[in-house]
Amino acid sequence: MTLRLRLLLMIGLSMLLLWSGVALWMLYDLDKEMNRTLDQRLAMSAQMVAGLMSQNPAAWDGRSGQSGPSTLTMPPGEKGSKGLACEVSLRGEVIARTPGTAPESTATIPPGFSDREFRGERWRSYTLETRGLRVTTADRLAERSSLLRNVTLAAVVPFIIALVGSLLTLWAGIGSGLRPLEHLRQVLASRTPDALTPVQTEPMSRDLIPLVKTLNHLLARLSETISRERRFTSDAAHELRSPLTAIKTHLQVARITQGQDAEVALDYAEEGVARLQHTLSQLLTLSQVEGDFAWDDARIADADEVARLAMRDAAPDTPGRIVLDSRGEALPLALPEALAVTALRNLLDNALRCSPADSVVTLSVRRLPHAITFSVSDEGPGLSATDLALATQRFWRRGSGRGSGLGLSVVGAIAERFGGSLALLARTPRGLEARLTLPVRQPEREADTA
Repeated sequence: MTLRLRLLLMIGLSMLLLWSGVALWMLYDLDKEMNRTLDQRLAMSAQMVAGLMSQNPAAWDGRSGQSGPSTLTMPPGEKGSKGLACEVSLRGEVIARTPGTAPESTATIPPGFSDREFRGERWRSYTLETRGLRVTTADRLAERSSLLRNVTLAAVVPFIIALVGSLLTLWAGIGSGLRPLEHLRQVLASRTPDALTPVQTEPMSRDLIPLVKTLNHLLARLSETISRERRFTSDAAHELRSPLTAIKTHLQVARITQGQDAEVALDYAEEGVARLQHTLSQLLTLSQVEGDFAWDDARIADADEVARLAMRDAAPDTPGRIVLDSRGEALPLALPEALAVTALRNLLDNALRCSPADSVVTLSVRRLPHAITFSVSDEGPGLSATDLALATQRFWRRGSGRGSGLGLSVVGAIAERFGGSLALLARTPRGLEARLTLPVRQPEREADTA
């Protein structure tokens, strides 16, 4: 079902229900008013006849002692007339009646309004008694029903015509109103699959501008995602080519040599495999952090526990090279423990790799109002201002340094995803300080209030 037809059905059905309700209420009220008006006509007719006869009572009293049928009969109406029926009697004697009214038809009718059946027809009558004079007026209920049907038909036909006209007008109006949406559909249909440029909002209807802006925001996100994936694929292919080539070369050397040379070649190949595995692991982590991967492992990351786990993973053989400076507070972090440990371990790996073998790396944990700061300080050669600006880029390495060049990129991506930050600061006289700031988990009451 099209949107145009759906809108027409919804609006048309609403109008039909509303108008039908109003029409039923009006017809019900009309029926009551018509019956009340006709009853008033009966009562006023009877009162008028009684009033006329009371103006000359002597003429009618002279007939009270006579016998035989009354000769005072009201003149008949048109042939086949079914109008108002009237009968006048004085002291039980009928002295006047309309044609077709039987003497026994009104003799037993009580005063006031009543419904009776005479000769197979239903009648509505009104009887007035005053000073021995009895006046009865009546009309057929079938005529009342016929009058109501005629009035209902006169009201229903314009109602149906108005409803059909309204539906046709709605159909044309909805089509005109949806024309900007159809224009937007045509604009999108004419685009190529790789066209992610924003849609122009100027020729669009004002009501469609929020939709177009949301669509442009989605296109921008898609463009960013596709660019990131292309860059990731290109960088990964470039960086993985070197270790794979080295591994292949060392394996070929091991195959054509024997003894010590073969063992050295195998050692180099094993080292290349480890480097390749590390690079792939970093690439996978970076891809998941920057994508829509759900990292909820239901474990609360404690700052001190994260520091200890990162120290253990970074220096399993030389734990004395890392010195922890922490106040020992229980500070829960607002991110999964695995990611917090990964980010801090990468900082410690870089610091250990760039520092002299006999130097120590200091890891300090400090609490801010709504965050935790991990500061990793080393005694290495440090970085220049230009290198500091490039250090967080993917696959960047100073000179021909070892490593995948992804460690700081992963740290920066983790911090950005969870609202933290990474800052690299040069130390005096030498060394580098990597300051990782991560948000803390807010208490439930504060989070609900916020």
